[in-house]
Amino acid sequence: QEIFGPVLTVYVYPEKRYQEVLELIDTTTPYGLTGALFAREKRVIDEARNLLRNAAGNFYINDKSTGAVVAQQPFGGSRISGTNDKPGGPHYILRWTSPQAVKETHVPLTDWRYAYMQ
Repeated sequence: QEIFGPVLTVYVYPEKRYQEVLELIDTTTPYGLTGALFAREKRVIDEARNLLRNAAGNFYINDKSTGAVVAQQPFGGSRISGTNDKPGGPHYILRWTSPQAVKETHVPLTDWRYAYMQ
């Protein structure tokens, strides 16, 4: 069942088993709309980005997982969550591929709120 709404999953795991967790994330659902990764080590970020390359249509690294940029990101999803295009739009040719939008923030977040919320 696909749920349209905010869903937060928290899964506590031993640090040395994070590769198994990445595999679990990649193989446990046929859906893949949006995903986010928070990590400090570049090696871990690169490994997760590679292993989760088909897990979400929009993929955020060290950033809030909301707010796809209209007309700049082909928002739609991965797998059976969408086709990453809007018929007739500029990304239609990409319908026959599987693009992934990746946003990585290199400065740690200091607050969970957006600037306009303060």
